Amino acid sequence: MRAVRTLALSGAAAAALASQAHAGGFYLQEQSVRGTGRAYSGEVADQGPESLWWNPAAIARSPREAYVGASAIFVQSKVENTGSTITYPGGVTLPVGGEVAGYNPIQNGAVPSFAVSTPIGDRFAVGLSLAAPYNFTTRYSRQAWARYDALDSRLTTADLQLTGAMKVTDWLDLGVGVDAQYTDAKLQTAQPNLSPALPDGISQLSGSGWNYGWTVGAQAHFDRLSLGASYRSAMDHDLSGRVFVGGLLGPLAAGNTDASGSASFTTPWIATVGARYRVTDKLTLDAQAQRFGWSEFNAIRVQTGGTTQVLAQGYKDTTSGGVGADYAVNDRLTLRAGVQYDPTPTPDAARTARVPDGDRWLYAVGATGRLSERTQIDAGLTYIDFANSDVHHDTIFYPGTPAAITTALRGSVKGQGYVMAVGLRTQF
Repeated sequence: MRAVRTLALSGAAAAALASQAHAGGFYLQEQSVRGTGRAYSGEVADQGPESLWWNPAAIARSPREAYVGASAIFVQSKVENTGSTITYPGGVTLPVGGEVAGYNPIQNGAVPSFAVSTPIGDRFAVGLSLAAPYNFTTRYSRQAWARYDALDSRLTTADLQLTGAMKVTDWLDLGVGVDAQYTDAKLQTAQPNLSPALPDGISQLSGSGWNYGWTVGAQAHFDRLSLGASYRSAMDHDLSGRVFVGGLLGPLAAGNTDASGSASFTTPWIATVGARYRVTDKLTLDAQAQRFGWSEFNAIRVQTGGTTQVLAQGYKDTTSGGVGADYAVNDRLTLRAGVQYDPTPTPDAARTARVPDGDRWLYAVGATGRLSERTQIDAGLTYIDFANSDVHHDTIFYPGTPAAITTALRGSVKGQGYVMAVGLRTQF
């Protein structure tokens, strides 16, 4: 029974964290309201503290300015069972029972963003920004077909960046930033007992931790053209917390426990290039591409009770791209629009139900209104069209013991999303 207890404990932590991290959609772009209005197509080449997440050089020529914004995210989705099975000891395979469809498992939420910068003399500037790059909440019922992959999930991050920038020449700016990122997670998964007539047990992983990274960037400014490039480092995440397993019955009851645990994984580096070209005094065209080093997310390491599990991940590097335009109607109103393609890094053969994800197109419109000489208000609206995708997730519970149970979850995913954002910028 000691083997069952150890494997139930480490397996619960491993399955919970692996599932939450198995979603390309856990990265959020919504760190700028101005960017929302043009589908994040020109941020690396734009100026001001609102662009600090994309380029630390963005404040080198900016006046003293503060920005605050919030984005409300709404997702409509359906995750449907298409033939999931569970295999009990002895080789008996049955369909996974319960609700055959989950509606809107991805919960609506709000993403705040904040930044402030100030020049120091004629050539230098410093800035401080707060972003929330990795956040999601999903929820399935205890009777959902996806319960052996995911029940309740919550991942919250807060990234605090301290930035320094320099106007090197009349046309070249450089910047560097250091990031402190706090991560908090709580993840639940159902665990089967040895008979389909018995109720499921439950496992829960909760943990938090501080982690650190850096970013560098440059901007080049010419008569009508601004170019930007930046690199954000990969970040090693170490979470410490607790693993709870309860509701296991009979021979599996030895696996019920409440113990300390930890997990580690790496989020990707991000390389960004972009340009803004002022066609006329009113019209500016925007373009931006980002390369995500998702292959850094190659394994999750979970430690519980002296046991370490290494879980391989099948993520692939991706490239997103967007184009947009800003049009100054007059000196008090600017309109903008944009479109972006953002592929998922999740391989089709290893997609889970915890954050069902697929390739997506973003279509956006936005505006900036000048309230006074020093204050502007931004607004943006984005429609997100998710490509249909499939859930394909296999799990072995209690591996290496006579009680091993295998689930093979198969499902289809459909969805669309909306983002509504509003922000305020003011010079002081």
